[in-house]
Amino acid sequence: MNLLPESFISTIKGVHQEKGELWLEKLDSLIQYCEQRWSCQVLAPYPLSYHFVAPIRFNKGTEAVLKLGVPGKEMIHEVEALRLYKGNGCAQLWDSDTAKGILVLERANPGHTLKAVADDEEATLLAAAVMRKLQVRPPIQPLFPSTLDWSKGLQKLRSRYNGGTGPLPEPMVRKAEDYFAKLHASWRNVQLLHGDLHHENILAAEREPYIAIDPKGVIGEPEYGVIPFLINHLPEHNAIDVIRRRIELFTEELSLNKTRIIAWGYSHSVLSAWWFVEDQLDGFEQELSKALIFEKLMEEVQDEC
Repeated sequence: MNLLPESFISTIKGVHQEKGELWLEKLDSLIQYCEQRWSCQVLAPYPLSYHFVAPIRFNKGTEAVLKLGVPGKEMIHEVEALRLYKGNGCAQLWDSDTAKGILVLERANPGHTLKAVADDEEATLLAAAVMRKLQVRPPIQPLFPSTLDWSKGLQKLRSRYNGGTGPLPEPMVRKAEDYFAKLHASWRNVQLLHGDLHHENILAAEREPYIAIDPKGVIGEPEYGVIPFLINHLPEHNAIDVIRRRIELFTEELSLNKTRIIAWGYSHSVLSAWWFVEDQLDGFEQELSKALIFEKLMEEVQDEC
């Protein structure tokens, strides 16, 4: 196997610590195991971030995608979400071994992401069409975390910094905590959400125009589900105008509440900033800048009232 990108190695080590280092050491043998178990050839990987993902070709010529990751709850949640979606608006799960951190998935062809769609309104409408297909009631048994569980990450932030907020501005964290509390006290139409549905996780396919990949699987209201798309693939300038228009389109296409989208967006952006700090990754400042955009949008909404 070719040398792994340094950025991928540092991410795995930063997120998973010692467990990640051991996984990286055994990755070559894990790939060989997959080739033997599924009688396939693992091809050159896609650009790597948090998992090893590569196309594979079975001996009979059929193609699929192999996804390898450090075993844990997140991969179990992804497998269960894929099973519940049953390929409707989402890639099909062909096989898995969560104990070893292995997923074998349908390969989307031609496979380009929504980033290839130049017109942002068109891309947003295509994303909304995928989201419509992913509306699934949460299972009776609590298999997945909820956005309430996610929001408790800010408690971990304060615990680490003895009640403070470390590199994150305390007023922003306090506002995010307040929004989370109010939103969760009144949440409605709770569903199984993809949890990370942005441009790069929506691929052009043959059996459907576009399908989603890499679901995290989280329970929440649909207004939260659009946030990853809102804050992804933004222009260097006038990002607020792009987010504002995306919100308008999602509100119209999916019958969502604009004010709740904005409040979730602010809260999630601050929480995401903490995740960057927690995982020892660069970029928390960029997440905070997105929170400030949602703050401005909330002021606009209040002026309309």
